[in-house]
Amino acid sequence: MPEGHTLHRLAAHFEKAFGGGTVRATSPQGRFAEGAARVDGRVLTESEAHGKHLFLGFDSGEWLRVHLGLYGAWTFGDADGERHLGAPRARGADLAPLVRDGDGLVVPPAPVGAVRARLVNASGWADLRGPSACEVVTEDEKQAVQDRLGPDPLRDDADPERAWRTVSRSRTSIAALLMRQDVIAGIGNIYRAESLFRAGIDPATPGRELTAGQWAALWEDLAGLLRDGVRDGYIITTRPEDRPDPDARPVPRPDTLYVCYRTGEPCRVCSSPVAASELAGRTLYWCPGCQRG
Repeated sequence: MPEGHTLHRLAAHFEKAFGGGTVRATSPQGRFAEGAARVDGRVLTESEAHGKHLFLGFDSGEWLRVHLGLYGAWTFGDADGERHLGAPRARGADLAPLVRDGDGLVVPPAPVGAVRARLVNASGWADLRGPSACEVVTEDEKQAVQDRLGPDPLRDDADPERAWRTVSRSRTSIAALLMRQDVIAGIGNIYRAESLFRAGIDPATPGRELTAGQWAALWEDLAGLLRDGVRDGYIITTRPEDRPDPDARPVPRPDTLYVCYRTGEPCRVCSSPVAASELAGRTLYWCPGCQRG
């Protein structure tokens, strides 16, 4: 499932590529036909992300809400070809020169696969496949969704103290709490495991046993990692001193994570075997040697 940095990258891309222009909306698959009709021909005025939710605002006052879930992804096409943001890691494809209709909007190629929603403007198009949620909502309905979410470290309105009030009173493990979107929004399995490793916190520690200082440092580190993810487009959690070549430009490669997907391999810091177990249907990774606090 895409984590919070991906949704904020999506919001920024929609703002840049679609903001301020008329959008043609359709549902090639048919499952979003009614919603598409509500925003078809409208101007996209704003876009934002909150946790794992993407909100696209239109001049009608309505919003398109998308949650990608485990399998959802957006494919964007323009004069430079196709590129993907979301769960699938497909390579971009070269495209024929763009053709426009009488309204000046791009005529995209025939949809491939089950395209839930297609948005088209004067410079390109965006296809949405496999989301867990895709609906048009009012301003009040959008706010109701956000009210159920915890603070998102990437948002300017994020309040870490709100999350701390929940964490500090809970007997639930901090590993489980970090995955609860009503506690802190946008954190997924990778950021959860990697941030706890970087903080040296045992993932089984009950939330109420953390100190305020530990929480403040954890929040700050998560916010920094997420911002790096927005900038780079991928998750990097290892510090330069813990990479074989600390001067190399960080790119997706095996040494960019500390514990995730490294079960049984030696810890990059203490050489203890990385441990893994199931927690709430997801695999939790940690280092028994480094994470004792």
